[in-house]
Amino acid sequence: MNTPAPTHRPSRITRAVALLEYLAPAWFAMVMGWCGLSQAWLRAIDIFGDSALGLGLVAAIFAQVIFVLLCLACIVRLQAHPNAVAADMRHPVRHAFMATLPISILLLASLGINLFWGTDRTLDTALTFLWCVGSILEIAATVWVIERWLNKAENGGLQWATFTPVFFIPVVGNVLAPLGGVSIGLETWATAQFGVGMFLWMVLQTLMFVRLAQAGPLPARLAPSWFITMVPPSIGGLSLLQLDAPLTMVWMMWGIGAFFLLLAMSQIATIREQPFSMANWGMSFPLAAFTSLSLRMSHAPGGAWLQLPATLLLAITSLLILGLTLSTWRGLRHGHLLVAEK
Repeated sequence: MNTPAPTHRPSRITRAVALLEYLAPAWFAMVMGWCGLSQAWLRAIDIFGDSALGLGLVAAIFAQVIFVLLCLACIVRLQAHPNAVAADMRHPVRHAFMATLPISILLLASLGINLFWGTDRTLDTALTFLWCVGSILEIAATVWVIERWLNKAENGGLQWATFTPVFFIPVVGNVLAPLGGVSIGLETWATAQFGVGMFLWMVLQTLMFVRLAQAGPLPARLAPSWFITMVPPSIGGLSLLQLDAPLTMVWMMWGIGAFFLLLAMSQIATIREQPFSMANWGMSFPLAAFTSLSLRMSHAPGGAWLQLPATLLLAITSLLILGLTLSTWRGLRHGHLLVAEK
């Protein structure tokens, strides 16, 4: 009697490595979201005191843990699935998410600078090095993305149908520069990088409206990306404060951010109709950035009226990011997230 050959199931590690093929760079949006939430709570210290500081530290630690885990996963992915990484870099939309890595580095460095700068010389050197790495990588990512768009459409060039607010992502990292760069004594470089980001923001915002006229509305699954349009004015306003710009300019930025928030909110019904995906994380950092600016401006002359709305925004942002985190955990457990893109 012949006994059937035993079937060998792949180990849990083997299955996990196989699933990493679908770990797109958009996953670093989780780091951005938690960094943004940390910054928002740190801006609320004047309102909530040490409780806000504690929550800001917890969010910063959580962001750092996610960043380390994602970096390790990306190293394994690069070795096990190099073709998948190459496909992301060639993809007409996903290639812009490559900038989320240097942005995450800049955000983590800025958080460290805001929290610990001046406490230890060795730590100051490490934070300066980390900020410089993020800054240089962000400039490189921006040049790489823009250079792609100079090609013909068939060679990865700009196409109206694939133009979405996702392309604002490389811009975000550049306008972030003053948040950490001013404190470490690199104000001139940070200001120059900020100028690049502001220039590209105006160009891309114009192209976005032209795209709507040429190719119609975005696909429903990309509706959360409308929140990304809030980031340049929100972070731009915070950066202008770091650069001691007139408050009039900062209020203008706040107004633009509020307009794009209202525009993004008009897509909530569409977003709720779609199954959860990593695209939903596109709402997290933009809302946190606008919340941070609102909290900061609530203490500016003439901004006392903003304290209640800003506090409400902080609560909404916190609940949103917690909800996105739980949905991501459930999606991983049930195998809904690390799958081939439909």
